[in-house]
Amino acid sequence: MNNENTKSMQKKTVLITGASGGIGAEFARLFAADGSDLLLVARREEKLAALKAELEAAYHIKVAIHAQDLTQTGAAEALFEYSTAHGIEVDVLVNNAGFGDWGFFAESDVRKQQAMIQLNVATLTTLTHLFLPQMIARGNGHILNVASIASFMPGAKMAVYYASKAFVRSFSEALSVELKKTNSGVTVTALCPGPVKTDFWDTAEAGKSSLFKHFFFADAKSVARCGYKAIKKGKVLALPGFAIWISAVITKVFSRSFVRNAVYWIQK
Repeated sequence: MNNENTKSMQKKTVLITGASGGIGAEFARLFAADGSDLLLVARREEKLAALKAELEAAYHIKVAIHAQDLTQTGAAEALFEYSTAHGIEVDVLVNNAGFGDWGFFAESDVRKQQAMIQLNVATLTTLTHLFLPQMIARGNGHILNVASIASFMPGAKMAVYYASKAFVRSFSEALSVELKKTNSGVTVTALCPGPVKTDFWDTAEAGKSSLFKHFFFADAKSVARCGYKAIKKGKVLALPGFAIWISAVITKVFSRSFVRNAVYWIQK
């Protein structure tokens, strides 16, 4: 039996960032249900502890938790060192942690914008760079990066967030080609949901956005399930639902001028 088949039959360990609630917690439940061990990372240790207790009791798996603020410089390296020190070999990396901010960029708190770029872009990129070589060496592994339907368009009044998610999708797509060409056995998926019912919108302070009037909000469980199935199939892009697929198509059909002004009208 070759190494790849042997590895596929073994229990896997899944690292999930932003795992204390929303999509991240639902990912944890899905992977736990298939028997995977977990390393759950977020800032809120009490929520991680509660989720750990729930999953270990229900599925008899091992769940390690690590409370860490991934918006800090060097956070990715610190998390990698933690996993190495505890002998945790990561087979699946789910880069789910991220946040947004609503309002005109010129009036925004630049420190919040910098923290957003650090988390949504820099930490995600560095974690991928740290864990990917181990997966390649083993000839097996999966990375899922949570992007957004926002990655297909510029987003006035959430300019930095939309740009950060465009990076995530572009990075993931390019990386998928590199890995395919090198026959690494590792796959990369970019999950691109629309608005989801989580506390993301409270963090973004987007209560005044007219987005709430124009869009249907998906539930975190269905979005996570879409991403989970995409990982299993080795898909590069995962678009949860027909409406999101249509939204992505529209950004390709209509002019850039129309798209960027339409997004502003939706979000103003």
